[in-house]
Amino acid sequence: MSLSSSSFRLMERKIVLSKPLTLEGETDSDEHCETPNILQRILSLLKNIRQGSDLSCFKVPPVLNMPKSQLQCYAESIYCTASDLLSNINSGKTPVDRLILVVAWTISTTRPLSFGVAPYNPTLGETHHVSKRNLNLLMEQVSHHPPVSALYATDHNQNIHITWCHSPVSKFNGTSIETKVHGKRQLKLHNHGETYEMNSPNLVIRILPIPGTEWVGNLTIRCLETGLVAELNYMTQSFFGFGGGRRQIKGKIYDSLSTKILYKVEGHWDRTVTVKSTSNAEERVIYDAREVISGLQAPIVMNPESVWPTETAVVWGELSEAILNKDWEKAREAKKTVEERQRELLREREAKGENWTPKHFLVSYTKEEGWNCSPIRKSVPHAPIVTL
Repeated sequence: MSLSSSSFRLMERKIVLSKPLTLEGETDSDEHCETPNILQRILSLLKNIRQGSDLSCFKVPPVLNMPKSQLQCYAESIYCTASDLLSNINSGKTPVDRLILVVAWTISTTRPLSFGVAPYNPTLGETHHVSKRNLNLLMEQVSHHPPVSALYATDHNQNIHITWCHSPVSKFNGTSIETKVHGKRQLKLHNHGETYEMNSPNLVIRILPIPGTEWVGNLTIRCLETGLVAELNYMTQSFFGFGGGRRQIKGKIYDSLSTKILYKVEGHWDRTVTVKSTSNAEERVIYDAREVISGLQAPIVMNPESVWPTETAVVWGELSEAILNKDWEKAREAKKTVEERQRELLREREAKGENWTPKHFLVSYTKEEGWNCSPIRKSVPHAPIVTL
């Protein structure tokens, strides 16, 4: 097994956590995905898919899976950082200073993805519970059809709370697959009485003519109390994948009450991003990807006995180990076992006339507001899985 992953076996439960997505793109998926003609495999899977089809629950063979669930990918973007941008937000002396720090932290949640591999679709009720020093994070898959993931993280030392509710919708566009991540992200700085709401850029997987992945679209960060707003545009590449727009960000920070632009934002999310003051033209770097998302390591299981059976590293442990070991026959069997178990649980609920209820979140949906996920507990307890 790769040294970049951690694995434990307890009472026939295998707990496997793979290396996070890093700037270098050196994921475990890169290590296992050496199959030739990967593009031909993808084209073969999509040959009978109509343009405009919803691929949100589309299943791929294990050879096209990275060894982790989508839940872990979401959570990693918060707890897997080489420098603590989140705690640093409270150090901002003014509302504008803090918004700039929120912008830097938000950019840090953008992670590079490898073409040709995808995370597992989370099972209903699947969880991910991890701690990083004083930050405790909990995720739960609160809906399977459609897929909805809820996240709650608390840091009592910094008095910071984070709530995410994600409902991704993937559609096939003929030459690409675009995933729109619907839902709201919220960051609360209780020490300052500030709430920041933000959305997510969209993920585009280009199949033809030049295969690749990129984050595109508009991201808005708004402080509800101060009226300060940051608008970022994740720019798309040209159709053939050339040009200077690769992973480029442009945007502005302004006061929505006066419409006055305070700063211009520019750079690349995989390199550096700067802000430039409109009042004195002073420019400074607010984000350096090399310092934040390089050299990241997999979380460590500190207390295997306390890991929940719904933990993503348990649910998919056998499959992840098989993928890391490139044992594709075992991987197919492991994935089939997980899927059959989910169908069995569904049949049992239907036979009893029961509806599944999330354990950690209150969930609601309206056409006007979409999905809303509220944590049941005021704080997240310390986890048996930790990251440094």
